[in-house]
Amino acid sequence: MRHSKLPRVVVIAAGALVATLAAAPALADCYDVVGCSDKNLFSKNYGYLSSPADGPSCDFLYMMRNRIYAQHGYCFSTARGISEIGNAGCHISNQSAVPLSNIERDNIATLLRAETAKSCPK
Repeated sequence: MRHSKLPRVVVIAAGALVATLAAAPALADCYDVVGCSDKNLFSKNYGYLSSPADGPSCDFLYMMRNRIYAQHGYCFSTARGISEIGNAGCHISNQSAVPLSNIERDNIATLLRAETAKSCPK
């Protein structure tokens, strides 16, 4: 008994669909005060993020910033990144190659600025 083969175009289309779904980012993180990491611009809440009294801690800013990278498959190389965020499902080792939206890039820049203003450790 002979098995029929799927037409090559169907196999290619199915492969492209699987690759697209696998590359889709995880859901964004959302925060009560600043919004979601992929929709809201954190810069609107920079005063809160950089506030030493009321804003998030340096550790929380670090997590906010690096979870954006992790959601897009970034593989952390530092001991801190690996232990605090992990590399489960990662597939991109070059941080500049992580496919971020303009809003995500702006949010990361705002978080870095807040970390600097708070003298957070690098």
